[in-house]
Amino acid sequence: MFALVEAAGWPIWFLIVASVIAVALIAERLMTLRSKKIAPAELFNEVVHELKQRGVSDAMLSRLEAESPLGRIFAAGLKNIKSPSSVMKESVEEAGRAAAHELERFLTTLGTIASISPLLGLFGTMVGMIEIFGVQNTAENAPAALAHGISIALYNTAFGLMVAIPSMIFYRHFRAKVDGLTIEMEQQAIKLIEIIHGARRG
Repeated sequence: MFALVEAAGWPIWFLIVASVIAVALIAERLMTLRSKKIAPAELFNEVVHELKQRGVSDAMLSRLEAESPLGRIFAAGLKNIKSPSSVMKESVEEAGRAAAHELERFLTTLGTIASISPLLGLFGTMVGMIEIFGVQNTAENAPAALAHGISIALYNTAFGLMVAIPSMIFYRHFRAKVDGLTIEMEQQAIKLIEIIHGARRG
């Protein structure tokens, strides 16, 4: 590994740092953006059952707010249970926007890494090309210097793509996951409001 870094030259360190950050962000988002953690499938039925049995209580609202983003959205609506449905929907929409923003955390950074990694690889390529042209002015150690310049150019280009491609794939995946979870939470919250105000039976 050290020999590879040495052959790629000092520009490779920018890509190594970017790759470490990308791996950390991908692992964190894989752990965080799980459906059962964001929008538990059984939560809606549990809330409806408890609402019919005991009504809204402070303990219920506190538990929902601490449980999951979907729980916080439900709690925002249930705090205004005595208000008109329009007020409940507004509070749910505000909580939904906050939850969506939370789910999108770090995605901008991951997308930025996916975008700049090829540019960092291109920068390394240019450094290698400069060394290649620089060796033309001297005959001393010309073959070794030429080979070193070529290795810097090729390794940085390849490593830049190796960082950019997985980062972009996971960025697109996480964006789609966030959009899907946001829509699902919004639909469940609206359904809960309609049940509370008698527009649905359950």
